[in-house]
Amino acid sequence: MLSEKNDFRAASHDDADEDIIDLSHYFRVINQSKWRILSLALIVTFLVALIVLSLTPVYKATSSLLIESEETNIVSIEQVYGLDASKKEYFETQYEILKSRYIAEKVVNKLALDSHPVFIEKLEESNTSAFDGIKSTVKSLLTFLPQKAREPLSEDEQAQLRKELLITLFSENLTISPVPNTQVVKIAYTSESPRLAAEVANAVAEVYIESYLEAKFDMTSKATSWLNDSLAGLRNKLEVSEKKLAEFYQREQLVNLDGVVGLASEELQGLSEQLLQAENRLKQSEIIFEQVQNFNGDPTELASMPAVQNHPSIQNVKEAELKAQSNVSELSKVYGPKHLKMISAQAELASVKQTLDNQVASLISGITSEYRQAQSQVNRLRVAVASAKDEYRKLTTLESKRRVLQREVDTNQQLYDSFFTRLQETSEVEGFESANARVLDRATLPVEPFKPKKSLILIATLVMSAGFGVFIALVLDFLNSGIRSVEDVERKLGQRMMGLIPWQPHRKKDDLPLREFFDTSNHVFSEAIRTLRTSIQLLDLTGDKKVVMVTSSVPKEGKTTVSINLAFAMGQIGKTLLIDTDLRKPAIAKRFGMPGFQPGIANLVAGTHSLDECLCNDVASNIDVITAGSATPNPQELLMSDNFKKVISDLAEQYEHIIIDTAPIQAVSDAIIVSESADMLFHVVKADATNEKIVSSGLERFMRVGKRIDGVILNQVDVKKAGNGYAYTGYYDKYGYGSETN
Repeated sequence: MLSEKNDFRAASHDDADEDIIDLSHYFRVINQSKWRILSLALIVTFLVALIVLSLTPVYKATSSLLIESEETNIVSIEQVYGLDASKKEYFETQYEILKSRYIAEKVVNKLALDSHPVFIEKLEESNTSAFDGIKSTVKSLLTFLPQKAREPLSEDEQAQLRKELLITLFSENLTISPVPNTQVVKIAYTSESPRLAAEVANAVAEVYIESYLEAKFDMTSKATSWLNDSLAGLRNKLEVSEKKLAEFYQREQLVNLDGVVGLASEELQGLSEQLLQAENRLKQSEIIFEQVQNFNGDPTELASMPAVQNHPSIQNVKEAELKAQSNVSELSKVYGPKHLKMISAQAELASVKQTLDNQVASLISGITSEYRQAQSQVNRLRVAVASAKDEYRKLTTLESKRRVLQREVDTNQQLYDSFFTRLQETSEVEGFESANARVLDRATLPVEPFKPKKSLILIATLVMSAGFGVFIALVLDFLNSGIRSVEDVERKLGQRMMGLIPWQPHRKKDDLPLREFFDTSNHVFSEAIRTLRTSIQLLDLTGDKKVVMVTSSVPKEGKTTVSINLAFAMGQIGKTLLIDTDLRKPAIAKRFGMPGFQPGIANLVAGTHSLDECLCNDVASNIDVITAGSATPNPQELLMSDNFKKVISDLAEQYEHIIIDTAPIQAVSDAIIVSESADMLFHVVKADATNEKIVSSGLERFMRVGKRIDGVILNQVDVKKAGNGYAYTGYYDKYGYGSETN
C-alpha cells in the first residue's frame, strides 16, 4: 500500500512538471540554433533587398481641402439648391463627389493625362496583360470549346473604352481621406512621377471647386427660367380669382358680410333665449291655470291652493284675518256678543274675510289673463326665431361662398408673392457664385518616395524571418522526441542517469578511434569515461558485482564504443575482461584489428576452444578481450545454455571487472538472455537521436522479465550544441581541470 502511494505521488509530481513551461529550455533551443536562425534571416533579407531595390519608387503628394459648413449666401435661397450644409450627410456626399468618375474625368481632361508618359505606359501594360495572353492560348488549345469571334469596335468605341480605362487607372491611385472631427479633406495621389502626383492632387481640389460653381450656376439659371414661366401662370390665376370675388360681392350686394353675419348670430341667440324664458313662464302659468279650473270657482278651495296661498297679497290678507280672529277670541272672553267692542271686532273680521274673497277672485282672474298672455308671447317668439334662423342660414351660405373665393385669392396671392420673391433672390445671386470649399494647403513636390519603404521592409523582413526561424527551431524541438539531457532521462524514462559521453569529432561513417580514451588532447572524453567508472563503483561498494552488461535499444547508438572505453577505464584500477556477446553483428574484433577467424565466446561456450585460445590481451590498455568468435546459426540457444552461465561464472572468479557488450534489445532478445548472467545492467542511449518510445519499450522488456536497469548512459552528447553546460555538470570535465593529467 505504501509503495502504491509513493508511485501515485511520483506520477502526480511528473504531471505537474509537464504542466510547467520551462522557458530556459526554449532559450537553450534558440541559443543552439542561433547561427542557423541568423543565416536564415540574412538570406531572406538579402533576397527581399534584391526585390525591393528593383521596385520602381512611388511618390505621394497630398493637398488639403476645407469644405465650408455654411455657404456665403447673399439671400436665403437654400431651397433653390436643395442642400443642407449643416448635416453629416452633406459632408459624406461631398466626399463621394470627390471620388466620383465625373471629377476624375475632368482632371484627366484638364491635365491631358491620356498623353502623359506614365499613363501611356500603364495603358500599354493593361492592353497586353498576361491574363489575356493565357486566356487566348487556352482557347486556342481547347478547340472543342465554342469559339466566338469578338465584334470589332469602332474608333469611337475604342476611344471611349480607352478613356474609361484611363479613368479607372487614375482613380486607383487617388485617395480621399476626411480628417476626423474636422471639415478638412486630404486629397492624396500616388505616382511614379513626383511632379505628376503634386499636379493631380492640386487639380482634383481645383476641379471640385470649379464643378461646384458650374453646377450652382446651372441650377440658378434653370431656377430663374422656371420661376419666370411659373410666375406668368400664377398671375393669371390670381387675376381670375380676384375677379370672381368682386362679382360675388356685386351680385349679392354685400359690403361687410362678416358684420352682418355677426349681427344675425347675436339676434338669433337673443330670440332663442327669450323664447326659452317665455316657454318656462308658460309652463308655470299653465300648471296654475289647470289647478284653478279644477276647483270650479269655490273661493274656499281656491284660497287653499298653494299658488294662491303663496301670493303676497293673499298672505297679507291672511295675516289681517288671523289678527281679527285673535282679537275676537280675546274679546269674547271678556265681553258678551252684544257688546259694542265685540260687535266692532266681529264686523272687522267679516270685512277681512270679504277682502280675502275679493283678493282670491282677483288673483284667479289675473292667473287666467297671465296664462293667455304667456301663450301669445311664446307664439310670437317662435315665429321670430324661425325667421331669424332662415336669415342666418342664408347669410352663412353666402359667407361660405365668400370664404371659398377669398381663400382662392389668398392662396394665389401667396404663391405669386413667394415665386416673385424667389425670382428676385435668384436674379440677385445669378451674378455672384460663392464656392463651398477652398484649398487649405496645396500639394508640394514630394522629395522622398512614399513606397516602397525600403528600410522598414528590410527591418521587418529581418525581424519576421528571424521570428520564423525561431518558430521553426521550436517546432523541430517539439517534434524531436529524442533523449537529450539528464532531465529527459529522469522525467521521460524514469531512470537513473549513470554517465554522459560527450560527442567527439570524427568522420560520420567511421567509428571513433580505438585509443581515444588515452589521447591526452581529448581529456574531456577521458574524464567522462572515468566519471562513468566512478558512478558504477559507487553502486557496488562491496565489490561483489563484477559483471557489467552494456546494451542499447537500436544499433548505432555507440554501445560498443562505451563498452570498450569503459573496459579501458576499469583496466586502470583492476584486472578487466571485455566480452563481445553480440553473436549476430560482432564489432569488437574489428575494432581491435583482430582477424575474423579469432575464436571467441561462441567457441568457448561450445567447447571447441580453450580459454587461452579465446583470450586476447591488449597490451596498450592492459585488458583482456574475448571476441564473439565463430558465427553460429543458433546464438540464442548458445547464450541460454548452462555452459555460457558457467563460463561467465568462472571468468568472474579470475577478473575483478567483466564488461559484456550485447546486441540491441529492440533488434533481438539476446540481451535479455545475457542479463541473467550479469550483475549490473546499463542502457546506452544516443543523445538527441533515439526516440524515447523506442528506448522506453526496450527498458520495459527488461522489466517484464524482472531485470532492473541500473542506469542510463547518454552517449554522443554535443555539449556545445546543448548551450547550457550546467545541465551536465558532474558528468564530464567542462572546466578542463584534468587537461594537465597524463
